[in-house]
Amino acid sequence: MLRTTCVQLLPAQRNAALRLAGASMICSSRPKRAFMSTTSRPHEPAPASSLTKPDGVSTVPTMVRGDWVLFHPVYTPEEVKAVEVLHQDTRTMSDKFAYGLVRLARWGFDLVSRYKHKEIPADSTLTVAELRKQGFLLDETGWLNRILFLETIAGVPGMVAATLRHLTSLRLMRRDSGWIHTCLEEAENERMHLMTFMTLRESSLWFRALILGAQGVFYNLFFISYLVSPKTCHRFVGYLEEEAVLTYTRCIKDLEAGRIPEWTNKPAPEIAIDYWRLAPDAKLLDVIYAVRSDESTHRFVNHSLSNLHVSTDVNPFALREPDMYVKGKKISFERVEAEQYVAESHALMRKRTEAAVAEGEK
Repeated sequence: MLRTTCVQLLPAQRNAALRLAGASMICSSRPKRAFMSTTSRPHEPAPASSLTKPDGVSTVPTMVRGDWVLFHPVYTPEEVKAVEVLHQDTRTMSDKFAYGLVRLARWGFDLVSRYKHKEIPADSTLTVAELRKQGFLLDETGWLNRILFLETIAGVPGMVAATLRHLTSLRLMRRDSGWIHTCLEEAENERMHLMTFMTLRESSLWFRALILGAQGVFYNLFFISYLVSPKTCHRFVGYLEEEAVLTYTRCIKDLEAGRIPEWTNKPAPEIAIDYWRLAPDAKLLDVIYAVRSDESTHRFVNHSLSNLHVSTDVNPFALREPDMYVKGKKISFERVEAEQYVAESHALMRKRTEAAVAEGEK
């Protein structure tokens, strides 16, 4: 069943169902799209041009707001708390190779940034300033440096994979079975993480140069690697996202313990409230919970894709995705589970189609 392409999966029925129910009812945890709204921002001056905004966060004019992005998960307060730190066992040589590369990259970044995770003694009476001085805690700048660097790198694999699969589809003149969109959604989601945290600080010229060099090297290496072994590359991204989930989990722990006082009760950036549909009074902690949930989604999706036959199998997440009670607590779908999930998606589509037909006959 997994070798059936998406174009064969009831296209007419899918359109009818979407007209009746809306895409969010077919794609679990994904919101209905709002094309634009016209909410004013009186606290911001009008831009000099009607097409641009004088900062690096957004080029959308201030008088126009809305969801200018691809579909992405929106979580309930309960879902964001369901994420667990998990690890995919290394079962093959390619798994071991991918995991080794991630660990090497983590070690290198920790070395350059002079970071070493140290557990705080349970009976410690040191102040936050003393804990930072002794290397037990990162300060606000340290956390932002790690997050910004991580997100500039994390946004590369999805775009590379989508580009290469797009070119393969053109070259072979056949459908892609739903992989391209999922890869593009991942790349844009990671970019939106970067756009969000960019609102918290202005990066130095040296930091931007470091990112430029790292991105140039990583993009080309990942491009060549995906040509050689897409399965290994998706496994690599899965392991990379494991590290991201761990990083954000530690950040949440420190923030909730009052060890990042600069972020205590800090309001969520407006771009984050728009993107994740957060409450108007949301805090930065709510944003980090949502970002961690996104990373858990990428962890689950990439490990699951790596378990498939990447050149022939349908992307099981092309029509819908599990909620965070699955993606946050389960490391991946095995191939047989993915096949079952596709069958369930087909059954749901047929049910929606029957409802659409019945509604149309009334």
